[in-house]
Parts: sequence; structure tokens; C-alpha cells
Amino acid sequence: MPHFRVRRLSTQIAIAQLVILTATVMIGFVLFAHQERHHLDNQYEQRAASIAQAVSVDPDVIGCLSDKPDPCTQPIQDLATRLQHATGASYIVVIDMHRVRHSHPIPGLIGQKIEEPIATRDGQTHTGIDNGRTGRSANGKAPIYGTDGAMLGEVSVGIRESSVSAALWRELPVYGGWFGIALAAGIAASLLLARRLKRRTFGLELEEIAGLLQEREATLHGIREGVIAFDKHDRISVVNDEARRLLGLGSNAVGATLDELIPDGRLRDLLSGVVVGQDELVLTDDFCLTVNRMPVVLSGRAHGTVVTLRDRTEMAGLLRELDGVRSLSDSLRAQHHEFANRMHTVAGLIELGHLDEAVAYLTDLRGSAASLADSIPERIGSPLIVGLLLGKAAEAGERGITFEITGDTWLGDTPERVQALTTILGNLIDNAFDALAGCADVGRVVVRLIEDEDVITVQVADNGPGVPDTASSLIFADGYTTKTARGSVHRGLGLALVYRIVHRLQGTITVSGGPGAEFLVSLPRTDRGVPRLHGAA
Repeated sequence: MPHFRVRRLSTQIAIAQLVILTATVMIGFVLFAHQERHHLDNQYEQRAASIAQAVSVDPDVIGCLSDKPDPCTQPIQDLATRLQHATGASYIVVIDMHRVRHSHPIPGLIGQKIEEPIATRDGQTHTGIDNGRTGRSANGKAPIYGTDGAMLGEVSVGIRESSVSAALWRELPVYGGWFGIALAAGIAASLLLARRLKRRTFGLELEEIAGLLQEREATLHGIREGVIAFDKHDRISVVNDEARRLLGLGSNAVGATLDELIPDGRLRDLLSGVVVGQDELVLTDDFCLTVNRMPVVLSGRAHGTVVTLRDRTEMAGLLRELDGVRSLSDSLRAQHHEFANRMHTVAGLIELGHLDEAVAYLTDLRGSAASLADSIPERIGSPLIVGLLLGKAAEAGERGITFEITGDTWLGDTPERVQALTTILGNLIDNAFDALAGCADVGRVVVRLIEDEDVITVQVADNGPGVPDTASSLIFADGYTTKTARGSVHRGLGLALVYRIVHRLQGTITVSGGPGAEFLVSLPRTDRGVPRLHGAA
């Protein structure tokens, strides 16, 4: 036998709802019929009790049962027979206090005792279902009292259950019609709902939806980019593993808002759309990220947004190193050109026979270059800082910039702060060099380092154009720059990195207004419980 399987989603939904509705209506109809049968039983029991009460107060019945010592039976039987035919009862049995029957549909039982005791000795009317000799019936029993108030017996009246069933079957078609109307309305609603769900699922079937879900999960958690989806209420609906890693989100991110997960700052502004742009850069404690945010629109309606995050930490470092290599090669080319010019000068003096002037010229060159190399190690104990300053001094000379280190500069080895100071100094000096590019006057950069018992002070000043008043509150933001991009290197990260390092070390950084710019950094001399920096290099 071939296996039949419905594949259309709308058909499956319609069939499932039809089955559920039909089963529900049928169960409800059966329960209703059962309840209606119980209700009819109560009605017929009360009807039987009413007939019994009418017989119990009949004067002929009371008079016959009052005769002593032999009650008359035939009048009671005749009365019971007439009432039985008039009321549709299956039996009317009159019983005296000795449990002797004085009437019964079966003549052979008249004058014989009943087996059960008299139920109405308590003076109350009793109802119930009786499984007597005439079959199952709804029964009502009433006590009979004489004129003196003494109890003479009881009347038991029964109405066959077949009469009750017949009444039920007469009523059920009407109720069945109402249930049928309700079922038809439910079927129509099910078909409409199936069509609506078909539209809401864009015509996809169950297997296709399941496949898309599996593919989405595999794609989201397999790509190397962080992905966060927000619904139209700005709550996170989807977040993959890479986004959790880059943003440090826990397992409870889905359903939360950015205000509950991300501290106030540029990162949250980019994720929430307060700051808009493509390939926006942002620095976190551990990563350099590229953020893009795009709205999700389906059928002309906004359904939320999707944010992608790319980890550019390693790439940014490589590009900066490449940019440094390019700068070094340019410096070496310039240095080679300068060295060639000097050698030509010396060769010309020798050729002209001015040997003394040639020796003096070489001595001056040796002295000016050696003075800085000799003085810096005497005032700075860290070889890394010394090497950085000597390299920057050489670069300044090649750029035609005067590079000075103040006479009161003094810095010990400071092993706890070498890494941070190297990053801070390098970025501040590079920023000063870039600010002096294109200036008509001779550029000048002054560096001052002071270490006392509690604080290390770093001061870098230049005579460039200075920081614009409108940019004083923005220069430390990730990605902000007033300079043009150079090659593939993203600008605007140096000061942001310095700012983040300083605040991680519980220090302060300030910048003066123009003309010229002066950056002043104060760092606590020891960690004092400050967490170790990541990526400060």
C-alpha cells in the first residue's frame, strides 16, 4: 500500500485543525448528551414523585388503607390502573406498612410483600432509578398518611427509561444541528488561518523552514564575523558565538537590550544606531572592531536591524606595522640622501684642500648626533623608552622637525608602566608629527617625562595649529580624525588607544587649546589593583 504524505504546510495545518475540531466537537457532543440524559432522568424522577404524591393524598387510597383489619385492594388497583394510563407511568404500586402490595401492573404480585424496607418512613419523598420487575425506570416514592396523621404506607411510581431515552433522542438532533454549525464555523476559521500562516511563512513548507533554521544556525555560528539581530523593539533576537566573544556577552543576551549589556560609550552608540556610518571603527578593551548596521525591511515593513562586527585587531596591527615600515623606508631614503649630500660636502672640502674645515664639519655632525644619544640614557632608565625616543628623534630630524626633551626629564625603569608608557609616548609623538605636517614654520616637538613617588607625568607639546574648539570633546573618540587617510591605514585610533589605556590605569589625560597642542598625561606609579592591560602595545 503506497504511503500517502501531505507536504503542503497549509494543508497539514488545515487537516490537523479539522481533526482537532471534529474530535473536540464529538467529545463535547457526547458529554452534552450524557449531561442531558442525566437532566432528563432528574425530570422524570420528579415527575414520578409528583404522581406518587398525588396518589398518596387520594381519599379512596387513604380510606382503603385505613380499613382494619383487611384493607380493600380492588379500588386501589383500579385507581392505579387509571392513573398509570393517564400519566404514562410504567407502574403505580401502593404498599401498606406491612410491605404488602395493594396495586401492581402484574396482578400476581398484588397482595405479596416487597423485599426492601419502606423507604419513606422518614416522611420524605424519595427519587432514584429503580431496576424492578417491570424493567429500569425513573422512580418516585411518597408516604401515605391517614386522617389521624398516622403513616399508612407509601406509593411507588415508575416511568420506563425507554420513555426517557425517547425524549433524549427527540432533543439530540436539535443540539446536533447547533454543534454542526459550530464545527462548520471552526472549519472555516481553520482554513482562513491556514491561508494566513501560509502568507506569513512566505510560502515555505515545514521541511524548508526546518532546513533554513539549520542553515541559519550553521551559518551564524560558523562565520568569523559577529552578527547581532535586533527586533523592532530594539531587543536582541539573534547573536552568534563570534559576537559573544567580541563583546563579552553572556548566555542571557537574547531578549535583552543594549542598555542592559553594553556600557555607555561609542560602542553602544554604534550598535544602537545613534552613530551612523559604514565600517565604523571602535576600540574595546581587547579588540579593534569594524561595525556595520543595516535595517531589515520585508514587504515594505521594518522588522528590526542587523549589526555585523569584524575583528580588525590583528589586521590593524599589521597595517600599522606596514605603515611604520613604509615610513622607515622613506626615512632611510631621506637619510641616504642627506648622507650623500654630507659626503659630497666633505669630498668637496677635501678636494679643495680645506682639510681642517672638513674635520671640523665631521666633528660638528658627530657631536650633534651624539649629544642626544648620550643625554637620554642618563635621565631615563628604561631601555625601551630610550630606544623609542632616539627613534623618534631620528624621524624628527628627517622630517625637518626640532625634537627636544626637557632638561628636568627623569624616569626610572618603571617595569609596571613600560608597556603603557611606550604606547602613550609613541602615539602622542606621532600625533604631534602629523599635526606639524604642512606647517610653514619650523616644527617643534617638546617631550617631558617626570616620575615622582606617586605619579608619572607625560607631556608632549608641539607648535602646530592646535586642537579646534569644536573637536576638544571628540579627539579621544574611536575613529575621529582631522587628517586624511593614508593608504589602507584607518586614522583616529592613536588618541583613542591612549585615552583607553590611561583610564584603564586610573590616570588622567588633558589637552590644551591652540595655537599649538599640549597633551598632559598623569599615571599612578603602581598598579594598585588595576587589571592588566590587553593590547596596549
